[in-house]
Amino acid sequence: MSAELRSRVAQFLEWSAVVGYSPDTIRIRETTLTWFLVWCDERSVTSPRDLTRTVIDRYQHHLYHYRKANGEPLTYGSQVNRLNPLRAFCKWLVRENLLLYDPAAALVLVRPPKRLPHVPTLEQVETILNGANVSTAEGIRDRAIMEVFYSSGLRRAELMRLKRHEADLAARVLWIRQGKGNKDRVIPIGERACAWVNKYVNDARPHYVNGTDLETLFLMSSNRPFTKTALTSRLMVYVRAAGIARGACHLLRHAMATHMLENGADVRYIQAILGHSDLETTAVYTHVSIAKLKEVHAATHPARVLRTAQTEVNVAARSADADVLLSSLAADASDDDDAE
Repeated sequence: MSAELRSRVAQFLEWSAVVGYSPDTIRIRETTLTWFLVWCDERSVTSPRDLTRTVIDRYQHHLYHYRKANGEPLTYGSQVNRLNPLRAFCKWLVRENLLLYDPAAALVLVRPPKRLPHVPTLEQVETILNGANVSTAEGIRDRAIMEVFYSSGLRRAELMRLKRHEADLAARVLWIRQGKGNKDRVIPIGERACAWVNKYVNDARPHYVNGTDLETLFLMSSNRPFTKTALTSRLMVYVRAAGIARGACHLLRHAMATHMLENGADVRYIQAILGHSDLETTAVYTHVSIAKLKEVHAATHPARVLRTAQTEVNVAARSADADVLLSSLAADASDDDDAE
């Protein structure tokens, strides 16, 4: 592998950390650029000067034709996720005067098909939640995790990093630190979810603490926080048992947003809970107080509300908001690599 090109990538990653990119973003950049460096090495592309527009185009074609071990192609989202760090790297090379022009500037990214994520019905969600055997510590933990996902719509990485003190069960809020885009937010958590988290903390979590408590709320085993793969695998068990072929963590996030929208919640409040910085229909929206979010959450979340004639909404009138919200959720799922 080219020492010069590898050195420049290392400098780019260090610069990314210095200017405040999140550890997750830096990790993704390192992984995807390592794949690119391997590809370059096989084609004698050894220095930044060799990175021409033709080389970048060839790499994009390589990703399109690449086949995984199971014979399947890379998804559109995976192709874009491998190209975006390369675009950022090329832009940095120009910034550092290591290239005269940006060879990736004219790169046309793949447009993924507009597919809305599968959203389970309220009955299916209840089947998923009730699938946990709550007579065991593992079942109590898993039920609490699923209740938090469905109640508050956390991203997988946000739930994995959640600390005990960041779950204020008395105030019924969660403090999300350094979420996507390094943004903090405070979001509501429903009474039912609070009850299960409290039961987990008191009855089940002590079984997973071994030695010094790391303060991570949800533990996998022996004081170890969950990995992405382990957390997804746990939830897949319950989702598949409910007869749903795809989805795991993000499935419950989608369900929360969709069910609240169907119950009459304004898309702006759902946007704030989910941590989306922008939606097409709410570009001027900037802030909603936590008190108002809790009020809307309590009024529209299915775990608290039984639907009546007064809470029914006109589906046709709200379809535009629903399409925008679900499209945003679909992109969110791709970013979180949870599209099982």
